Amino acid sequence: MADKWSKDKRSEVMGRIRGRDTRPELLLRSLLHRAGFRFRLGGYGLPGRPDIVLPGRRVALFVHGCFWHGHAGCPQARLPKTRKTYWRAKFVRNQARDRDDLERLAALGWQTPVVWECELCKDPHAVLRRLMALLRPEGVSASPPQALRYDQIPDRATLLAIADKQWHYRIRTGTRTDDDA
Repeated sequence: MADKWSKDKRSEVMGRIRGRDTRPELLLRSLLHRAGFRFRLGGYGLPGRPDIVLPGRRVALFVHGCFWHGHAGCPQARLPKTRKTYWRAKFVRNQARDRDDLERLAALGWQTPVVWECELCKDPHAVLRRLMALLRPEGVSASPPQALRYDQIPDRATLLAIADKQWHYRIRTGTRTDDDA
């Protein structure tokens, strides 16, 4: 099947795909910030440049898009109909690079949870609970805030709307919003 766009148009569209400040990443950053965690962005200097880094806890979070990182069993991780050989090789390379990055970080003593786009958009509170178990294990005194109250964190629809608003604002202006961590 031929591409519906010209080669130049396809190049323009693909060039607009962002590698950072994606909607899922903004959503997770908003969740973590509302839960009282402070973090660094970019992970420069660390293997794989994690999306979110909590240096004091030695945690490097990766927010993976299901399509680009080939999330097994996810409908968003489908193989495109055109240039299947190219895309299959690209996804295999991406997955191999991801494994290498996680292994290198683990060797340096970092914990490296991966948050998938689909799970974050489906149930952000479940993702937050999973990360809370890692970030505040049982028996360890909680750092500020003393206790996270899930009723203070907006519901899924509100969280998605906040992330969407931040994402559109960034696209339009290229600046940060006050809600960002």
